[in-house]
Amino acid sequence: MSITVNAAFDSGNIRLTGIEGDTLNLEIVRDHQSDFYQWFHFRVAGAKGRRLTFRITNAGGSAYAFGWPGYRTRMSTDRVAWRQVADTDYADGVLRWTAEIDSDLVWFAYFAPYTMEQHDALVARIGGEPGVTVRELGQTLDGRAIDCLTIGTGPKQVWFYARQHPGESMTEWFMEGALEKLVDPDDATARALREKATLHLVPNMNPDGAFRGHLRTNAAGVNLNREWHTPTPERSPEVLCVRNAMDETGVVFAMDVHGDEAIPANFLAGYEGIPAWTDPHGEKFYEYGRRLAAATPDFQLELGYVKSAPGQANLSMSTNQLAERFGAVSMTLEMPFKDHDANPDPEFGWSPERSKKLAHSCLDTLAGMIDEL
Repeated sequence: MSITVNAAFDSGNIRLTGIEGDTLNLEIVRDHQSDFYQWFHFRVAGAKGRRLTFRITNAGGSAYAFGWPGYRTRMSTDRVAWRQVADTDYADGVLRWTAEIDSDLVWFAYFAPYTMEQHDALVARIGGEPGVTVRELGQTLDGRAIDCLTIGTGPKQVWFYARQHPGESMTEWFMEGALEKLVDPDDATARALREKATLHLVPNMNPDGAFRGHLRTNAAGVNLNREWHTPTPERSPEVLCVRNAMDETGVVFAMDVHGDEAIPANFLAGYEGIPAWTDPHGEKFYEYGRRLAAATPDFQLELGYVKSAPGQANLSMSTNQLAERFGAVSMTLEMPFKDHDANPDPEFGWSPERSKKLAHSCLDTLAGMIDEL
């Protein structure tokens, strides 16, 4: 049986450029109408019993090539467990890994995927729970729904939203964990939070990009997290409908959930540099981070992004826009494509299950601070 490579499915992305013996040469396809690329997800058939080497030959031109060193490809034979391929390396612009294939089909991905089929199943499952309202806030350029699940009856208006950058699939795993905790009838902390807050959760801000196998953009090649100052129906209807919904409710706390290609840690980025910044308000953001670090070994405070200088915050980014627009305690959570090096897992690296557990810790931390917001 000859070896075949296929990415013609929900969230798939790869191009086979050649097979030389036991080596497969591949290229990642650029996001539509964009120069961004880094996400890959494909399956291989006909390779059982062989030891194959895979080479992504255009890795050096990807959006964040500086993130490849130290990265490990994810591999699965059942599309449930995604293990790291230990024999992964990056050199001379090529990402390479070697794997023993012991099944008829095997899948490889940049990170454990979260497909649109999984998204639809999540919305249906959680939406059927008592006390949950599901709204379609709007539609994407390809006509897909922007789903929002609302839980709780309290006066504090809280927003969690994820996957503005569709290749950051760990973020929807995070949202699955958050939603499961919020509807758990035996979770006393979640119950108390629901009584004090109304929580609005958008599990996937960019379903078009997710389905198309994009790294960073929507169907028009637009980076949604640079649209929050002036979203339009033509370029960024996803942002426009979510921001309009936020205008209706107001926002006291917001978390934008992302993944970072290079930093091997979980961390928060804030809104330093917005015109309305005050130290007392910013202290609430810093206190949230300190409490989260105390709550779980899967979060840390040492590694992260450089803070914006006073008056230099980019208001086209959601975290800055929401802090300025609503006076919200607003933040970006970044999770790694690699591992959380301070608390590593050699077999799975940073994983779906750990993403879900981090969501639990984030909600527990929020519950402990909700009265202060």
